[in-house]
Amino acid sequence: MTPTTVIDIGRHAVEITLLISAPLFIAALVTGLIISIFQAATQINESTLSFVPKLIVVFVTLLLAGPWMITVLTDYIRRLYEAIPSLIG
Repeated sequence: MTPTTVIDIGRHAVEITLLISAPLFIAALVTGLIISIFQAATQINESTLSFVPKLIVVFVTLLLAGPWMITVLTDYIRRLYEAIPSLIG
């Protein structure tokens, strides 16, 4: 196994990680932005007001995007396991 192969496997792993986590991060970011705008407009400074909606939105996003996330991850792992014989020899 060459150093280039190791770097390529690591790069693919980071890409898959970012791809899988992006929907959850984007949902939390958008929810936090909307709640922050609401708090600034109403001058309510309650910390749980931003936490609970983010938690709910991330959970719903996980329910909706979960099957896709599992499919992407299992496809990557399957391709990685299938490549083991060519990486060893």
